[in-house]
Amino acid sequence: MFKDFVTFLSQYNIVGIAIWLLIATKVWALIKWLIEDLITPLILQPILKKLRVKHIEDLSYKWILYGKVLSTLIDFFITAFLVFLIVRYAHISLPVK
Repeated sequence: MFKDFVTFLSQYNIVGIAIWLLIATKVWALIKWLIEDLITPLILQPILKKLRVKHIEDLSYKWILYGKVLSTLIDFFITAFLVFLIVRYAHISLPVK
């Protein structure tokens, strides 16, 4: 049983996949930190001060929390742009279908 498990791990390179998954998780945590704690506050701080709001998620109009939608959209576009920069400047070629 144990021998079959070791064969399975080596045949399908599960250890390598697990290592890449751990690295990807840590890279995602770094990108999330950059977006939430560095880039977004620097860009939006003057606007939020004028609106007298502490966090963008607190923006609302009659029970509609549009601040959460704005926050998610900003996170998406910044993440997409950072991935674009990483791919472009690291010269990573993506497969085209």
